[in-house]
Amino acid sequence: MWVAKIRLRHDCIIGNRCRKFNVMMQSLDLNEEKKNAKVLTSSIHQLIGDEKNIKKFINDLKKDKRTKYVEFNGQTLFLVETAKKKPVSEFSKKMFFVKPMLLDNEGYENWEIASHKREELTRFMNNVETLVDEFELLSLRNIPLQNIYFPKVMPKLTALQKKALELAINESYYETPKRTNLRALAKLSKVSLATYQKHLQKAESKIIPDVVSFLK
Repeated sequence: MWVAKIRLRHDCIIGNRCRKFNVMMQSLDLNEEKKNAKVLTSSIHQLIGDEKNIKKFINDLKKDKRTKYVEFNGQTLFLVETAKKKPVSEFSKKMFFVKPMLLDNEGYENWEIASHKREELTRFMNNVETLVDEFELLSLRNIPLQNIYFPKVMPKLTALQKKALELAINESYYETPKRTNLRALAKLSKVSLATYQKHLQKAESKIIPDVVSFLK
């Protein structure tokens, strides 16, 4: 199976706000309809970030004229939007997501997609590159397929796991070199080191593997 890892950034109703409000998310496009030279798409997202920033993100999203419907509950956002062009519009039925699309707090989309035909991925990437502001092919390899992404496996974090992960992100725990440590994070959380570490490890086991996979 041919697997491509790509990274891109474009004028996006979601990506622009991830950068503006320091929010990360895992995303999945559900459906699209082309109408009057525009694309109407529905998508579902799991948001990661400070609760105040997420609230600002949602409120600002609702004000956008391109937003047709928004439903937000807990960590999950359901969105219907219009756009003149969308990279996902170039997707074909001969392709599929290996993992959920990851949108970081710099507005970059990280895709891992696969097809049994290399030319399908090449066609897709050539077309997408003309639609976006920045495009980078991280890798394109013919490898045995080990994992396939299904919407139902989008990880769900408990409130404590979500809080622990958001604190680690906000305090730059994942930067190199680290700007903090687990003991300091536990103190900020007002819990023991063992308790905080347990919540963070649980959250990481659900979220981080997908992020780290783009570095391999």
